[in-house]
Amino acid sequence: MYLRNSAPTALLALLAPLASAFYLPGMAPASYEPGMKVPLFVNSIKPVAAPQDARLHSVVSYDYYHPFFQFCKPDGGPQYVPESLGSILFGDRIMTSAFDLRMKHNETCKALCSVKYQEKSVDFVSERIEQGYSLNWLVDGLPAGQQIQDQLTGTTFYSPGFLLGQDDEAGNILFNNHYDIWVEYHEVGGNANQLRVVGVVVQPTSKKYDGEADCGDNYPSLVFAKGSGPQEVKFSYSVYWIKSPTAWATRWDKYLHVFDPKIHWFWLVDTAIIVVILVLTVMSILIRTLKKDIARYNRLDQINLDDLSGTSVLEDGVQEDSGWKLVHGDVFRTPSRPLLLSILLGNGAQLFVMTGFTIVFALLGFLSPSNRGSLGTIMIILYTVLGIVGGYTSARAYKAMQGEQWKLNIALTPLLVPGIVFSAFFLLDLFLWAKESSGAVPFTTMLVIIGIWFVISIPLSFTGSWLGFKAAQIENPVRTNQIPRQIPPVTTYLQPIPSMLIVGLLPFGAIFVELYFIMSSIWFSRIYYMFGFLFLCYGLMIAVCGAVTILMTYFLLCAENYNWQWRSFLAAGMSGGYVFLNCLLYLVTKVKLGGLAGTVLYIGYSALISFLFFILSGTIGYFASWWFVRKIYSSIKID
Repeated sequence: MYLRNSAPTALLALLAPLASAFYLPGMAPASYEPGMKVPLFVNSIKPVAAPQDARLHSVVSYDYYHPFFQFCKPDGGPQYVPESLGSILFGDRIMTSAFDLRMKHNETCKALCSVKYQEKSVDFVSERIEQGYSLNWLVDGLPAGQQIQDQLTGTTFYSPGFLLGQDDEAGNILFNNHYDIWVEYHEVGGNANQLRVVGVVVQPTSKKYDGEADCGDNYPSLVFAKGSGPQEVKFSYSVYWIKSPTAWATRWDKYLHVFDPKIHWFWLVDTAIIVVILVLTVMSILIRTLKKDIARYNRLDQINLDDLSGTSVLEDGVQEDSGWKLVHGDVFRTPSRPLLLSILLGNGAQLFVMTGFTIVFALLGFLSPSNRGSLGTIMIILYTVLGIVGGYTSARAYKAMQGEQWKLNIALTPLLVPGIVFSAFFLLDLFLWAKESSGAVPFTTMLVIIGIWFVISIPLSFTGSWLGFKAAQIENPVRTNQIPRQIPPVTTYLQPIPSMLIVGLLPFGAIFVELYFIMSSIWFSRIYYMFGFLFLCYGLMIAVCGAVTILMTYFLLCAENYNWQWRSFLAAGMSGGYVFLNCLLYLVTKVKLGGLAGTVLYIGYSALISFLFFILSGTIGYFASWWFVRKIYSSIKID
């Protein structure tokens, strides 16, 4: 599993004892004999951090054979390599190449082709070099990259992709047209006729050949300057095969690198401490404060049976002491817009289960790094299948709220939120089409997604809704009064906006550090595989979200404000707002997008992610508060 520039990324291979006997789908090794052709595929050309300022200057990727790049094509033209649905959605466009790699056969210098670059192509390529674009090749499923040393830890690792060009000391833009390809291979069981690729490194250089390409070091660099006119470019490459002790099952270890591992642990410890404090606080309320209140109220009910006059005196004392029991006749009153709330809760439950399963599958290694796009594919499959969970949750919640528009609930649960996400995704895709980007999802793939949505997801959601409405209604522990109780004014921190800002901040704090690394993986083409940290962060976020929302609900009820349903959903959902603000901060500090299209795409995709996180965290907060309210009001005796 992998996250690489808008495309997901890698977890470890199988456990070593099982590696020789069993492989997950997409992970079966390929063995080669000396002289056999090893395919080199090319992928999309994607932006990474520009060398001059280490900031991202574009979010638009391009096909390797885009007309302006004019790279050498294989005989008969390039052919597309079959890809998974997730791989296509996240911008991978894998194609055949003109490179000829033969196992254990070194090529000291091999001419590829000669190309005449017109002025428009020179200007286009030079601008892409300034923006820090990189080439992405695949050799036997492994990304060809560059060897990098981490300055903090001193460890070396392979970073997928290598630069299209770079600047020299004089500030000239150099175009890389020669590639030294170093391929590491491993002998299976010491058999010299059974060889496997276990690593690929490419060292690109810029050479302005004045004659035939001979890869000498005495050639000047190939300068691509805007307005310099046409350029004659000759491409060449060399291939060197190196024997390696690395086993095939562990070949991805070189690409899996943890940036700043101490930060992860420090942040997890700090977050765990916060979670413990919040949970202990909630337990203190439940066990001490509420237990005393409930015992006192139940004692009053017993006195009410024996001595009515004594009851009235004690009731006044209780009413002055606490206010949460005073709203028992209104706490389960139907909230405003119950249809919309139930639809959001259904989709939130669907996202909650999908996210949990996806992280667990990744943690257990079921998403292979050699199976590109596996994360996107499994997320689509899970979200589709779990439509039954969304429909069932929405129906049960709407029925508990005594909603009457049940047909509209059944129809809108699988249509409203996915429809908003798909419409926004389609509009953003129009910008990619206009830029001729490889990240633009093909129209046929759009039709496939719509087909999956209408043929599988919607019927499953209808089935879940039917089961939910057929199930017995959830009975409230107390009766609801006919006349709503007047809500007194509340203090500043319990007003809607301040409470949302306070409650939403803590769950966001639980995922802040991991969100930074995920953002770096998405936009800067870094491999992300720290799913153990992600699993812990997800669990801590759920605990923080539930605990802090319960505290807010308790304070609201004590202030005699019984409108806890929407308040709990919006307050916990504010974490999604903080995620969006964090994305905007990332845009200012780490990204430098000059064009309108790039800015719109970045903000649009960030808004989509934040919207889904808003629904997810809001649903967690609502059901935590729902459980808390039912728990406390079912423990007291009310006539």
